[in-house]
Amino acid sequence: MADQAAQRVFQAVDTFEPAEFVRLLAEDARMVFGNAEPLVGHEAITAGLRAFYATIAGLRHRIVRSWQVEADTVAETEVTYQRLDGKDASVVAVSIWQTGEDGLITDYRIFVDLAPVYAA
Repeated sequence: MADQAAQRVFQAVDTFEPAEFVRLLAEDARMVFGNAEPLVGHEAITAGLRAFYATIAGLRHRIVRSWQVEADTVAETEVTYQRLDGKDASVVAVSIWQTGEDGLITDYRIFVDLAPVYAA
């Protein structure tokens, strides 16, 4: 079950279209990327994703492992970012999310060090 949930989430993220990910979220969902300020709601999350996507050329996730306990999912991934200079940078990330009774994500958190993505 956790693998299916994780696959659905990362397939949406990897489309590079914020709307594909946001459709998995509750209207008042909260998203926190690393140590950035929380983004709340579809509009703020879409804007935040667009701003982030403008700094890279693409991305893809490989699920290393995932766990689901009741409404909570934890996924360890290897994320390969296509940099704007044409090079790839791969990093390990952990995403944690909680879903409501309707199956929509209410809280989504990403823990990753993006330094290699932006290194000169």
